[in-house]
Amino acid sequence: MVVHAVEHGAGRPVLVLHGAGVDHREAEACFEPALSRPGLRRVYPDLPGMGATAAPEAMRSADDVLDALLTFADEVTGGDPFLLVGHSAGAYYAQALAARRPAQVAGLALVCPLLPGGRDLPAHRVVAGPGDLGDDEFRSYFVVQTPAMLERYERYVAPAAALVDWTAMERIGARWELTAEGPPFEGPTLVVAGRLDSTVGYAAAVDLLDVHPHTTLSVVDDAGHALPHEQPELLRALLGEWLGRIERATGSR
Repeated sequence: MVVHAVEHGAGRPVLVLHGAGVDHREAEACFEPALSRPGLRRVYPDLPGMGATAAPEAMRSADDVLDALLTFADEVTGGDPFLLVGHSAGAYYAQALAARRPAQVAGLALVCPLLPGGRDLPAHRVVAGPGDLGDDEFRSYFVVQTPAMLERYERYVAPAAALVDWTAMERIGARWELTAEGPPFEGPTLVVAGRLDSTVGYAAAVDLLDVHPHTTLSVVDDAGHALPHEQPELLRALLGEWLGRIERATGSR
């Protein structure tokens, strides 16, 4: 299969994985401001069944998606060390990729990660804005519902819905639990969660502090599952700190 992706820059590869029901455009809009710096080659793929990447009939589980992403990562990086960033379902796959390629992954960033055993989901509530903007999807996704957030949703999120192969998503979702296992990732790790994330919650993300030994954890108030849109400056600062730790750990610039 062919994985569609867009790239920016040159240098060490950074593989950025978007969440479910969108495509590379959301991840690109949210993470490119923080990752756009010399020495980084940012790669934003469309996950199978979304955007311009098809999910063939033979792809029937999350493990199949992970296998495709492992092949893609090997082709993109040529076996060289790379960084991994994931949002939501993309973070689910990113953690598994790191477990399968521990010697290659130099840093792991998980934002609003979808994790097994998600629990203690907070009630969805609006913290800014009138609460009556946009469509139902926007109102259930964002807790900051201002005109600026609606513009981002309509530009970077909503257009991807028409490109989703929902039949494939249902087929893969029926076997959603990954069987990939490996040791905890020991490189520089960043975990960011929204305290008001009613999609995946934040409690399971907090548990990762005890799983990965070099983790910076941030649970952000007044942010939900759309945290990368709602708290861009804070996310940029956290990713900058993470990149600094990677430079110190690997001796690279």
